[in-house]
Amino acid sequence: METILTVENGDTLRALRGFLKGLLQAGVVDALLVPMRTPRDTITPGLVVDPEHLASADPLAPVLPSNAATLAGKLSLREPRAKVGAVLRACELRALVELVKMQQANLADMLLIAVDCAGTYDVTAFLHKQAEQAGDPLWQALYQAASSHPDSPDPDLRLACRMCEQPAYDQAQISIQLLDGDPGRGVRVRLPDELGERLALEAAGAGQGEARLARLSAARAAQRDAEFVAIRSRLEEGEGLQGVFAACIRCHNCMTVCPICYCKTCVFKSAIFDHEPMQFVEWARQKGAYRLPADTLLFHLTRMNHMALSCIGCGMCSQACPSELPVGLVFRAVGQRLQETFKYQPGRSSEEALPLVTFKADEWTEVGA
Repeated sequence: METILTVENGDTLRALRGFLKGLLQAGVVDALLVPMRTPRDTITPGLVVDPEHLASADPLAPVLPSNAATLAGKLSLREPRAKVGAVLRACELRALVELVKMQQANLADMLLIAVDCAGTYDVTAFLHKQAEQAGDPLWQALYQAASSHPDSPDPDLRLACRMCEQPAYDQAQISIQLLDGDPGRGVRVRLPDELGERLALEAAGAGQGEARLARLSAARAAQRDAEFVAIRSRLEEGEGLQGVFAACIRCHNCMTVCPICYCKTCVFKSAIFDHEPMQFVEWARQKGAYRLPADTLLFHLTRMNHMALSCIGCGMCSQACPSELPVGLVFRAVGQRLQETFKYQPGRSSEEALPLVTFKADEWTEVGA
């Protein structure tokens, strides 16, 4: 069923908090994984069991400090476990689906709550804009612009968001459809009929969400394609992968924040690349000079080989890079071609098997023909 949450005095956040509070009070879930506002007005994921603490919940804050799919996986993988409701954006949900396929998450006792996403800022930009904001909440203008002017996104939004062609996720049990209508007057929510009856919610008529989502997705796909043309020109006709990643300091930040990089034992966290001092000198003698730190290109190529098929384009890697390298853009551009080759869309369904672990006798018949 679809229902409309009543919004009083334009306080959309209060209406959403009330809805989430109802899930806890009705025993639908034992805990909620939800973005929380800290005493310093920053945002962090939190696990809430006391409904009163939802007074600090803020799933509308346009910032993504981390991809919470990793946290959802840790809360769901082992037993015993609680029934957890996970309030996540579309890119987080797609990452969680990929983690399920990699046996790093389990959806058996998890209630997925999807929130339409009009885009997010990096943490620094969010704090600055929040401090300067007067009048309407920071998120409100983003949703209004996404619905009415999808071709003109805020240039301060993260690039990953400006080129994200999947701002909504339609496979969650509960979908908070903020891009449908005016969320300042009422919030459309899609949920199972039995759950709506349990929460004493009234059904509402169909909205206009599909048409608005289609316009927004098309505008973002156009931005994505333009960015892909630019980065592929650099990779294939310009400085190449080695040049694009030339400023890498191998800090491993991109690997740490990536929701798809899950290996407990990683070769790049071992001593295998702690070469002997004279080895570096010998390499320098062979070429006259040798770039340090070593093995940076190997690091990115190895990561790309491991996770390009499952890259869902959340952009956490670019956001975490101290050298401001376009890591996410490169991985998305490479990933798109690889995903098209296998006819695979990461995060679409937990029932869709990973191509690299699936044998098909009629696959790639043109190779070696």
